[in-house]
Amino acid sequence: MATPILEMKNITKTFPGVKALDDVSFQVAQNEIHCLVGENGAGKSTLMKVLSGVYPYGAYSGDILFNGQVQQFRGISDSEKVGIAIIYQELALVPELTVYENIFLGHEIRNGFLLNLNETVRQADQILRKVRLDVNPAAKVKDLGVGKQQLIEIAKALSKNVKLLILDEPTAALNDDDSENLLNLLRELRNQGVTCIMISHKLKEVISIADTVTVLRDGQTVCTLDASKGEVSEPVLIKHMVGREIDNIYPRREHMRSDEIVLEVRNWSAYSQTLSRDVLKDVNFNVKKGEIVGFAGLMGSGRTELALSIFGNSTGFQLQGDLFVNGQQQKFSRPEEAIDAGVAYVTEDRKTKGLILIEDVKQNITLANLHAISHQGVVDSNAEVQVANEYRTSLNIKTPSIEQKVGNLSGGNQQKVSLGKWLFVKPDILILDEPTRGIDVGAKFEIYTLMNDLVAQGMSIIMISSELPEVLGMCDRVYVVASGRITGELVIDEATQERIMQLATS
Repeated sequence: MATPILEMKNITKTFPGVKALDDVSFQVAQNEIHCLVGENGAGKSTLMKVLSGVYPYGAYSGDILFNGQVQQFRGISDSEKVGIAIIYQELALVPELTVYENIFLGHEIRNGFLLNLNETVRQADQILRKVRLDVNPAAKVKDLGVGKQQLIEIAKALSKNVKLLILDEPTAALNDDDSENLLNLLRELRNQGVTCIMISHKLKEVISIADTVTVLRDGQTVCTLDASKGEVSEPVLIKHMVGREIDNIYPRREHMRSDEIVLEVRNWSAYSQTLSRDVLKDVNFNVKKGEIVGFAGLMGSGRTELALSIFGNSTGFQLQGDLFVNGQQQKFSRPEEAIDAGVAYVTEDRKTKGLILIEDVKQNITLANLHAISHQGVVDSNAEVQVANEYRTSLNIKTPSIEQKVGNLSGGNQQKVSLGKWLFVKPDILILDEPTRGIDVGAKFEIYTLMNDLVAQGMSIIMISSELPEVLGMCDRVYVVASGRITGELVIDEATQERIMQLATS
């Protein structure tokens, strides 16, 4: 290995009831892209929070050496002073502030006590050029897409003269074009002398960009692989991550051929007063009993808006058209009405819209169906515990106990809690919006297996996904959405990534 810019030696970090890191050691060479992979809960983010000072010196055991010097970071400001910057999956930008204000927030350029506005804008413009982002520095962040916001986060780091840039799932919420743009930028930064550590569950991205890969499992270092020696491949990474080989990430299933339609939408349109435009226009589709129907399309195409408009229209769109559930015409004005009719929706945003992170596992699982465990308006705590334990076991939720706060769980286990919450309402039709976003390959396989089991029992599933291999690997039929319209329907035997993308961009 080349001269290491970073060494972490024998790092151990514990939380109540769980050892998150157990004697973890790894090195990062100067001017490399080092990927950190592992299942949800393996300790990747915790290790980076130790490195960046989120978990300060004294809250863990072990040593951090940066440029050969032992470091004792007592906060993020300490790590930033030596040139370490971290960008989290949930972006830390202030939407109402301008681009230049966000870039220099906390280390403003001043003349004495006064802000030097002209110099701030000038330097912000220079940094934006470095990250190849053509936006007005005076634009407000809230008016920019998530791909551009991700680049602004990197611009913030560069404004602090970063030497080691840590990115936690940087492409999780990006479309393919924005993801490729970001990866190309990281390659450029490496060539300019910036070392990068990237946490990612997207193994194809890891293989394409990594110089070195370290695998964590259950809070321990499993191995470090050198890409230049041909050691990095998808089967090898999966085997080390999950401790076993997974021959087919998409478990086999006989595709259903039922003619019984359980959900049908006719001439469905939705107008957004907030955006002052139609977000859906003349949408027609159906879902049959016991099948998985995929909805593919680019971000912003209207897929999530379609799901929300069906599931009680919580966003308040002006709707036109007809909705039929199990042969009965319906008009849901609240999610509760959709639930009562047998429709459930698992949101793409589990952290802010799907779960209450400060509450425990059992409360989150039972939240959508409290009347089933209540008597005369009072929750039966014993029944609540029983239900939560049943879903903890059946969904393999890794948690010290059902009393654990959901915010302390890994992303994959949070997603399982979100699934358990909606499975407890016993739906006939389950809408899954990006069900595997930001989770590892092992947890994906478990969710795919669960989906197959559910449709085998007669449930019908709508799956919205930006991952085309996932759509092709799991669905019976695929509808493609572009600009709020259905541009095509494909049975799985005739669907290809190229055909879907052609329809998605039509």
